[in-house]
Amino acid sequence: MDGDVAVGVKRGSDELNMYGSSPTSMTANGSDSKKQRLDESPPSRVLHIRKLPSEVSETEVIALGLPFGKVTNILMLKGKNQAFLELGTEEAAITMVNYYTAVTPQVRNTPVFIQYSNHKELKTDSALNQRAQAVLQAVSAVQDGSSPSSDPGVLDLAPPPSPVLRIIIDNMFYPVTLDVLQQIFSKFGTVMKIITFTKNNQFQALLQFSDPVNAQQAKLSLDGQNIYNSCCTLRIDFSKLVNLNVKYNNDKSRDYTRPDLPTGDGESTNKDHSLLGTPSGALASYSSGGGYSSSLSLSQGGGAISPLSAAAAAAAAAGRVALSGSGVSGVLLASNLNEEMVTPQSLFTLFGVYGDVQRVKILYNKKDSALIQLSDGNQAQLAMSHLNGQKVFGKVMRVTLSKHQTVALPREGLDDQLLTKDFSGSPLHRFKKPGSKNFQNIFPPSATLHLSNIRDGVGEDDLRLLFSNSGGTVKAFKFFQDRKMALIQMSSVEEAIQALINLHNYDMGGNHHLKVSFSKSTI
Repeated sequence: MDGDVAVGVKRGSDELNMYGSSPTSMTANGSDSKKQRLDESPPSRVLHIRKLPSEVSETEVIALGLPFGKVTNILMLKGKNQAFLELGTEEAAITMVNYYTAVTPQVRNTPVFIQYSNHKELKTDSALNQRAQAVLQAVSAVQDGSSPSSDPGVLDLAPPPSPVLRIIIDNMFYPVTLDVLQQIFSKFGTVMKIITFTKNNQFQALLQFSDPVNAQQAKLSLDGQNIYNSCCTLRIDFSKLVNLNVKYNNDKSRDYTRPDLPTGDGESTNKDHSLLGTPSGALASYSSGGGYSSSLSLSQGGGAISPLSAAAAAAAAAGRVALSGSGVSGVLLASNLNEEMVTPQSLFTLFGVYGDVQRVKILYNKKDSALIQLSDGNQAQLAMSHLNGQKVFGKVMRVTLSKHQTVALPREGLDDQLLTKDFSGSPLHRFKKPGSKNFQNIFPPSATLHLSNIRDGVGEDDLRLLFSNSGGTVKAFKFFQDRKMALIQMSSVEEAIQALINLHNYDMGGNHHLKVSFSKSTI
């Protein structure tokens, strides 16, 4: 649907321009001027939404209203980056406005603004608004639990297959606990059971609602959203399971319908996970009470918590999880290293994918082990979860938290083998800038690498040769449209790790240094 869509009733000219004079009046948490403006329009079940991103979809706009009740109509004004959303009742609209007055809603990481419309109902020209109506019809059918009668060629939203969702957390820069998940997802219905675990070095969860329709609504609204600003992105699918078998109530699994269950121990819970076809080894370091202080610090990751995480903030304030990382060592011990190959620089480059490495010390009398100091405990946890068990220079590396709080520098003249290096002033730190895009591109080691800052005139053959010379086999290659970025696929994860160590910050001439990171894509 390109361009504007006409409305069958005349709007007051002030409606679309109501906030044009003072965008700052619509800041988060409701400033006085914002409340004053909200009071100018009496409550209505039609809501006016402004400052939408230009690529927004109808489903994303509908998802803003889903948690509050039935959505009965929608009008998209894409040319003006605006929309009108009609809810089933005025009460639902009031609840929605009250909620989003306190917590600024975001669509695709962009703040949007919501207020009551002057209209009491939407009268849309269905011929001009056909696609939006098709989406609405499908979502309404899902809300009612029936199958949509819209043309399946326009949108195919089958009835939800399962009340169980499989949740993967990407860019897990901060810990996410079972309690945080419960609070976020319970907004869409009764959460009955949750099991958390790690698989393919990613933190995952299975979450069971009492009703498949609630699971569908949660998936529609939350898939792709961030729990915290620029990180902890939710990836949600339906599970093949229709019922979870939870044996223990602890920090890794919970059955809210059976408070009498024993807590068990970590071993038993992991065995329970393996019954579900997932490997054992839940991410104990991310569990509640894992050494995180109870104070809530929002100084990292780009500032304030995003709207989705109002529940997460409440959990954090209650001491279930903290974002500060204080009390947790930022120092890791890496062991079983290839002492012939490993250097402080290579460890700085590899661990720097997950945090800003301050110092590296290869142990003088045990050169297959090293201490790596990152900026804080959260970065250390993230690096440990992604790198422990990875094959580096032919050996499986082990990564654990160190009891040391810092890495001491040797006295001058005593480090003749250059085993210790201070990187605190390095220009290569990826996470110095709050809200940097690097926060959104943290992925487990993979055979596919993302290349950026490619110099003009450098072609596919040049890059294939460069990466082949790093000791690996290039399986596939793809330029992005602007040819400043590309994907390159090596024949194994180990080869990709080695290529990243060797070629991140490679000088391509003309002041162009190649940037290399792991990709979640395949070619």
